Amino acid sequence: MSSSVPPTVGIPADDGGPRLARPRHRRGLVAAVSGVATLLLAGIVWAVPVPYVVEIPGPVYNTLGTDNGKDIISIKGRETYAAKGALDLTTVYLEGGPNSTVNLLGLIRSALDPSLSIMPVDALYPKGTSKQTVSQENTAEMQSSQDNAVAAALKSLSIPFGQQVKIASLISGSASEGKLQPGDTILTVAGQKADSLATVQKLVAASQGKPLAVGFQRGGVDQTVEITPKDAGQGRYLLGFTVTYAFTFPFTVDFALDAVGGPSAGMMFALGIIDKLTPGDLTQGRQIAGTGTIEPDGTVGAIGGIVQKMEGAKGHGATLFLAPAGNCGEVVGHIPDGLAVVRVDTLDTARRAVEAYAQGTDPGKLPQCTK
Repeated sequence: MSSSVPPTVGIPADDGGPRLARPRHRRGLVAAVSGVATLLLAGIVWAVPVPYVVEIPGPVYNTLGTDNGKDIISIKGRETYAAKGALDLTTVYLEGGPNSTVNLLGLIRSALDPSLSIMPVDALYPKGTSKQTVSQENTAEMQSSQDNAVAAALKSLSIPFGQQVKIASLISGSASEGKLQPGDTILTVAGQKADSLATVQKLVAASQGKPLAVGFQRGGVDQTVEITPKDAGQGRYLLGFTVTYAFTFPFTVDFALDAVGGPSAGMMFALGIIDKLTPGDLTQGRQIAGTGTIEPDGTVGAIGGIVQKMEGAKGHGATLFLAPAGNCGEVVGHIPDGLAVVRVDTLDTARRAVEAYAQGTDPGKLPQCTK
């Protein structure tokens, strides 16, 4: 029988005699181990987290519909009307930062997808920001946006409600430090009623830096303190505090959307409330999406991730998208095929755009984003 073991090959020795060849499997083993190590090293390199955040189109929710079996907007104590169609709020999922990580391979893949956006972590999150902090901030911003949405909707419908300005925080070294406290309710500035941030800013600007009598309530007790605004340059004067609002509504509006945080759903919440409180169908059965923060006076503010939100809206079936005027620079050149985009700066302009589109108006004849 022939042997399956290959014969040993002799090679010349220094002394001219035959010598057995060294087994070759050791050299192959070394090469194999080296190759595996290289692959492992490459895998580690690709898997190393990078300090970037990727914005990805997130879920879309119809404010006129339900989530997990509950109405996203429910109203008690006031007559409501059934609404067909959809007023979709759009979201963005952030991959990276405190909540997750992005590796080098994922970053390269994301860079090849025009529907995604990449930015440094520091551009969104201050150094040291924790997952818990992000969650708390998102929850607080969502609550504020919901309250503001109710206020803006009621204002648009001329339904009276109570509104007060409360101090959220004091800026270190500001004119108000040591005189006012977070939680104080601002009642008057210079003897005039001050129930909105815009009113406070207007009265402070009119002072031209002169001392102001600020009336406030703390612990149920009304007080007055004199504060001299600080000159911020270019004709701007500041008292140095941030505000939040306390509302008293004539009926209850509840929201069921625990999976979403942040302030950007405000405008679409307000439109949903208006549709539910008015007879008829605001959308005439059409699917309309949008995004934007909302102030109690109806001002619509810019948001992040507008490109991803337009992509999400189109992918979910929307034909019209309401974009904040402050985001127009990012909108131009990034509108998905088949999606019409209308520029809005207030709740009333958004409402008129929805009504006009629902009645058959060409969206190209409505306010547009331009360079």
